[in-house]
Order: sequence, then structure tokens, then C-alpha cells
Amino acid sequence: MNDGSPVEGDPPLFDAGETLGDSLRVRARRLDGEGAGEACPLGECDGSGFVIDAATNTASDCRCRAARISRSRTRRLAGRIPRRYQGVSFDRPPVSDIAKTAPDQVQAVRRYVKEIDRNLERGSGLWIGGDVGTGKTTLAMLVSKAALEAGRSVAIYSLPRLLNILRESMDSTEGKLDLLDRLTAVDLLHIDDLGAENQTEWVLEQLYSIVNARYEAERAIVATSNLMPDELADRLGARTVSRLVEICGDLLPLFGSDMRREFRVPASPERA
Repeated sequence: MNDGSPVEGDPPLFDAGETLGDSLRVRARRLDGEGAGEACPLGECDGSGFVIDAATNTASDCRCRAARISRSRTRRLAGRIPRRYQGVSFDRPPVSDIAKTAPDQVQAVRRYVKEIDRNLERGSGLWIGGDVGTGKTTLAMLVSKAALEAGRSVAIYSLPRLLNILRESMDSTEGKLDLLDRLTAVDLLHIDDLGAENQTEWVLEQLYSIVNARYEAERAIVATSNLMPDELADRLGARTVSRLVEICGDLLPLFGSDMRREFRVPASPERA
């Protein structure tokens, strides 16, 4: 039985001439990703997450290590802007066209984005509602994009997909709690299509757990829905919608025709 000591033929734990600190920093980069190499906030390690005793050539976890791992896991949870929305801007279609019919709503989103750091620190979010194709998701993506550009962690989900991930984590209580912890820790949680999932007791319970956890942690949510507040309260429950209102404030309503149809490329004219 191997007691963990190197045996003949095993690769060395670190290259000849490499210090223990060098080796641990490499391992920290593999685990922590972008967070590796950050200065220790406690001033106790060299940024690797380990306190090294040069006299004995041993290492122990720094007190900052647990927080580093938590941030790393949150980064892995964090979403990226879907390709369709990566180029969205206030200054060109479709946002500039949305502004023609909903100038106040677009201006409200612009103000929110301008103060993105302050809003996220306060746990203040946005809630955008309206008919299909009126630009709700596009405006919400402007918020998520601004948060990512500000170096914040953002998790982007449609409600059905988020619930599917929660179902997959139900194999163990630990897995579910871990996912809920990460959904709570991320700087901005972007939920698209609130009210799109079939209403069941389980769905209502999970959604309330997520929204309430972020409310208690003073974490922001940006949400979209095809339903108005009263309709959403009927589907998701008054307590969940009440928490959303506390986090996001009043609904930003969008009305109008389906812009996605209006922006379809016209068919080529028939040849003579």
C-alpha cells in the first residue's frame, strides 16, 4: 500500500530547482483560475493561498484559501453573454429602436448601467416585463454585459434551465445546498422568462429559495417576464413577487409588436 510517499517511477511533485512555493502557486492557478496570484487580503501568504514554512519546507492553508476557492467556484458558475447579444449597445438597433417606443424604460436601464457598481453593491436590481419580442431580454443583457465588463460575476439563466440544473443537483442535499450557495454568492443573477415554467409546488419552493436567499444577502437580480406583476403573483406566489419588488423595484413595462418579426430579413425579389 502506498502511504503517499514518492515511489520509483512517479513524476516529481515539482521540477528540480523549483521551490515548494513555486509548485503550490502552479497548483493554485490550476484550481483558482483567474483569482490565482491575487494579493492575500490578510497579508499572511504570497498570494498562493498557502503559508510556507521555509525552515521545514512545509505548507499549510492560509486563512484566505476558503474564500479563494469559493470565488473560483462562483466564477465557474458565472455565465457569459450569449453570442446573439454580445454586440448589443444603446446606440444601435435593436436597442435604439426600442428607445423610440419605450424611451423612459431604456433611459432607466442606461442609468442603472452607468451606476452598475453602486447598484450591485446595494443589491439593487431590475425587473423588465412585456409581451414576446418587445426587447426585454436585450435590455437585460445590457445590464449583465455591463456587470461583466466591470469585473463582476454574473450567472445568466432562463428559468426553465435554472430549474433543470436544480433538479440535477437534487441527488444529494449537499449538492443542492452548494448550488444555492453559489447562486447566492454571484454578484448578479440574471433570470429570463420568469413564469415560463409549469407551476408546481416544487418549482414555487425552489424559486422562492433562490430569490429570498439573494434578498437576505442583498444581492441584485435582473429578471424578465412576459407577465405583469399581478399575473406573476398568481403563478409564482405573492411572497416571491414581493421579494422581487424589494430587490428590483417597480416593473419596467415594454409594450408593442414582436420586434423579432419586424427585423426579419426580407426575401429576395423574384427574378424576372
